[in-house]
Amino acid sequence: MSNRPTVLVFAASNSTTSINMALAMHAADVLKNELATDIDIETLDLNDFEMPIYSPEREAAGGVPQLAKDFLAQIGAADALIIAYAEYNGHYTAAFKNVFDWCSRVDGKVYQNKPQVVLSTSPGGGGAASVLKAVIDSSGYFGADIKGSLSVASFYDVFDMEAGKLTDPALAASLREALLGLKAEL
Repeated sequence: MSNRPTVLVFAASNSTTSINMALAMHAADVLKNELATDIDIETLDLNDFEMPIYSPEREAAGGVPQLAKDFLAQIGAADALIIAYAEYNGHYTAAFKNVFDWCSRVDGKVYQNKPQVVLSTSPGGGGAASVLKAVIDSSGYFGADIKGSLSVASFYDVFDMEAGKLTDPALAASLREALLGLKAEL
């Protein structure tokens, strides 16, 4: 068992080809290979936490699913988080919102005061900025300690999928700057 800090990385998307996961993994690579080499990176796949759609009646009938508790445990075991939020029609993905809703029934401070960098991207010019703004605006209510953020517009124009990295120097510098805030917490 390592005594090194662990950074949990995931995309708030259940897409198996998520560009947000590609961005999150790139951020993790920059953090580990350039800024904080003495850390461990763990990834989480939202597809591993598929649960019935939350409703008070389902909760009353069967309690909170073990998968929600497992998701919270993974956040709790991490020292920091890198999360990239996909935006569907200006909002969180339904898959993430459902996991989040179930988790909030166990602990309203879902993020457990973990330092984190939050990201978003989209193929279009908005860069999923709407969902990132919602994340930042509500973060204090849910125990998020945001140390940096970045929205990346026109993903396929500024990211090399084969190399798994940003190709735009200004965006790469902005990502590095966001990650420096997280590095200071590790």
